[in-house]
Amino acid sequence: MAGRVEGKVALVTGAARGQGRSHAVRLAEEGADIIAVDITEQVEGMPYRTGTAEEMAETVALVEALDRRIVSIVADVRDVEALRAGVDPAVAELGRLDIVCANAGIGSAPHRTHEMPEDIWQQMIDINLTGVWHTCKVTVPHLLAGGRGGSLVLTSSAAGLKAYANIGHYVSAKHGVVGLMRTLAVELAPERIRVNSVHPTQVDTPMIMNDAAFRLFAPDVENPTREDFAPISQSMNALPIPWVDPVDISNAVLFLASDEARYITGVTLPVDAGCLVK
Repeated sequence: MAGRVEGKVALVTGAARGQGRSHAVRLAEEGADIIAVDITEQVEGMPYRTGTAEEMAETVALVEALDRRIVSIVADVRDVEALRAGVDPAVAELGRLDIVCANAGIGSAPHRTHEMPEDIWQQMIDINLTGVWHTCKVTVPHLLAGGRGGSLVLTSSAAGLKAYANIGHYVSAKHGVVGLMRTLAVELAPERIRVNSVHPTQVDTPMIMNDAAFRLFAPDVENPTREDFAPISQSMNALPIPWVDPVDISNAVLFLASDEARYITGVTLPVDAGCLVK
């Protein structure tokens, strides 16, 4: 039986690890060739380690082990020209582009919004919102040129649909992704290009499983751990789980990218264990 995205090419940003790697592997399992994008160096100011070249090589090896082609690109989504310089030849090499997962993003240490340093606010907007726009900006022309329609899946967050204290820059960026998604959905519908967003609750990846995130969610605990974070995180979800796994988001991405969702566009799809209804 053919895979659900057999013969298609998917581009995934933030693919060195975490949700991005999971998306790349899951799409490859269902038949897609992959263009994997990541910065592969430490993002300045992050309170946790970001993806590395070695981790990107692991992503490449995982996709190749599935007998799928993969082209890896080292680029910062804040730099639209670097992104274009990598994407254009990668699409030419693989022959087409059908699916775009604008997944790259960062977390941050907590700050009350009115006390947040200017540079921390700007970095968040530059990566988590402008970086998503840059990804769309350099990939949509390829989707249009293919004339086959396509699917854009933008990674937002539960924080793109509700407020969380002390991460106003993150909430603002992720809400902005929803506005961008809805606008693109309207603009690109005549060309049968569908645009949707996914909205995870906490996901078991390095972006959330780090000391800064633990302190954000457990500010009254001295040196909080993953074990301290788990019951607090679970209390935010309706289902009795503290967090979801990357593949849970990947399965939603795969659905939205597949023909099963051929008439779904402009949708905000939570994969949130019910946190938005609690």
